[in-house]
Amino acid sequence: MKNLKTLLLTLLVAGMSFLYACGPSNGDSATDSTTAAAPAATADIDPAAKSDSKGIGKFTDVKLTAIDPAMADKGQVVFNAKCAACHKTTDQKVVGPGLKDVTKRRTPEWIMNQITNPVEMEQKDPVGKALLEKHLTQMTFQNVTDDETRQVLEYLRKNDSK
Repeated sequence: MKNLKTLLLTLLVAGMSFLYACGPSNGDSATDSTTAAAPAATADIDPAAKSDSKGIGKFTDVKLTAIDPAMADKGQVVFNAKCAACHKTTDQKVVGPGLKDVTKRRTPEWIMNQITNPVEMEQKDPVGKALLEKHLTQMTFQNVTDDETRQVLEYLRKNDSK
């Protein structure tokens, strides 16, 4: 009987630890109001629809010129190393959404902010919240530099121009 109690207590502690680890990632044990309001705030947002939002992050004004093939090639290398495990450049969903025509639906700033600031984007940006609600998986930060982020954007632009 003592072994059964010890086993149950161990399972309870392990279960609580698991639930705590899967809770909010901002360090608070309580859910903040932006997280709690996510389902209601995103109910009317179609994450596949075009949006002119720039998102939340340091990219506020990205100037685009003609697609730079060399930069796009570098972006493909970064994409394959850091993004392809969860995304395809087709409309096929893997873990995250397929990225076909993402540059036609989102601003360059939004795309770059999503790459470099995914947690805050999915907590506060309406489109980011809707994507999280739809795909049920938090995008992780892949430790990309600003230059790599711009290269990935260029690769996505090249992909969408086909």
